[in-house]
Amino acid sequence: MKPRNKISRREFVGTTAAAAAFTVVPGHVLGRSGRVAPSDRMNIAYIGCGTQGIRELADLLQFPDVQVTSVCDPNRFTTDYVDWSRYGIRNTVREALEDPDWGAGLAGIPGGRDLGKELVEKFYAKNHRSGRYKGCASYIDFRELLEKEKGIDAVKVMTPDHLHAAVSVAAMKKGKHVVIHKPIANRMHEARVTIDTAIETGVNTHLLAWSERSGNRTILDWIRQGAIGELKEIHNWSNRPVWPQWTSNPVETPPVPDGLDWSMWLGPVPDRPYHPSYTHAVFRGWYDFGGGSIADMGHYSLWPLFLQFGIRSAPLCATAYGTTTCRIEDGVSMQEENNVAFPHSCMVEFGFPQQEELPPFKLFWYDGGMKPFLPDELKAAGEALPREGMMFVGDQGRILGSFHGDRPRILPESRMVEFTGSAEPPDTEVTRNERVWIDAFRSGNPSPGHFDRARAVTETILLGAVALRAGERVEYDSEKMKITNLPEADRYLYREYRPGWEM
Repeated sequence: MKPRNKISRREFVGTTAAAAAFTVVPGHVLGRSGRVAPSDRMNIAYIGCGTQGIRELADLLQFPDVQVTSVCDPNRFTTDYVDWSRYGIRNTVREALEDPDWGAGLAGIPGGRDLGKELVEKFYAKNHRSGRYKGCASYIDFRELLEKEKGIDAVKVMTPDHLHAAVSVAAMKKGKHVVIHKPIANRMHEARVTIDTAIETGVNTHLLAWSERSGNRTILDWIRQGAIGELKEIHNWSNRPVWPQWTSNPVETPPVPDGLDWSMWLGPVPDRPYHPSYTHAVFRGWYDFGGGSIADMGHYSLWPLFLQFGIRSAPLCATAYGTTTCRIEDGVSMQEENNVAFPHSCMVEFGFPQQEELPPFKLFWYDGGMKPFLPDELKAAGEALPREGMMFVGDQGRILGSFHGDRPRILPESRMVEFTGSAEPPDTEVTRNERVWIDAFRSGNPSPGHFDRARAVTETILLGAVALRAGERVEYDSEKMKITNLPEADRYLYREYRPGWEM
């Protein structure tokens, strides 16, 4: 599947309807029993075989017009992964392979490239006439994979955040389409390079956090109709993090586990001793390796909102406050100076310029248990704010919804009834087609989740981390990618690279 000719940024932003088109596999492509002929399948290289990687690999294998031809991960196989449940990954593999006994002897949570390869080959063997299949290559280094696997059409990236840009750019420069988990990158510079490379190469891309939510449409319609007056603020809060947070780098130096290529796992990050507090699902809490709670969850809530509300300009400024911690040394309390990891909780205020349909407004992000103060309307009704939510504040009222803006309601209830004729929030429809990127890649239509459509939300999320690290209000010039009031904070837009990984 060759990439189409280069497409301009304007084309990608402006072709939502075409991007969402559903591609039906023609009948002549199908072989016996409705299967897709091998020559007409889209060949996928799967990079990253941790818990979420394995979970989504099991789902991807179900599509008959997709063929996973290779897997890659610097970890061979261990059972020390972190997940939402003790047996979730084991049960996912069992269901995919229709083998109720798979993993019966495993003591922990499994992951790694050997598991990815086993899952692919045993799954395809089920439908193979011989009952055997040995067609999945396995790699430690994604660069070697991209050099040797000439027949791949697309790459799915499921690595930790710090490798997203490196893998994506390398794949796009080889003419491969790219689908990736959020964020696009965990540094502003790398995100810019990745998005621009997608445009320059003309390949198709998809950020998996894409969705469309009717709750956002409803909220925008209410705002247009004057339900809360002029929009002033948007508030979004999450219960994340759901992983341990640290205040300094570990001092212990345990041995690197057998089968883990630690240098490859580090990728562009400068050398440091291995420690399990960096790897697997807990990487998200580190500035070097992750993007924090806002990168983890903010894409799911804010990106659909940005798309629906037409927010295409990055913030002009950001101010952040994070949890402080102290330690006792010799009986003296001393504040921890933490510039290596995101805080246990934080609040970030972003100032946005006027958009095509919105006046200048402020966006507030909260995590780690932080929320806006309880509005008087809820206080009077004896209600509390939900654990996670989204709230829109105008000069004449408020709209409250779920974390994603679903099932919105105008506050107070009397205003809701007056404005809509009912106290009940409208039902919400969510479009998050698991095939949307597959159909886009196969058809040549731009994906609705193309990287360029995530430009504004990506810069917003990454600017939050810059503000946290700067410890002061930062004013941002998106066109020049510069912090204009605090030049020393510019370094947080970039990464310090290990030699050979520069971007």
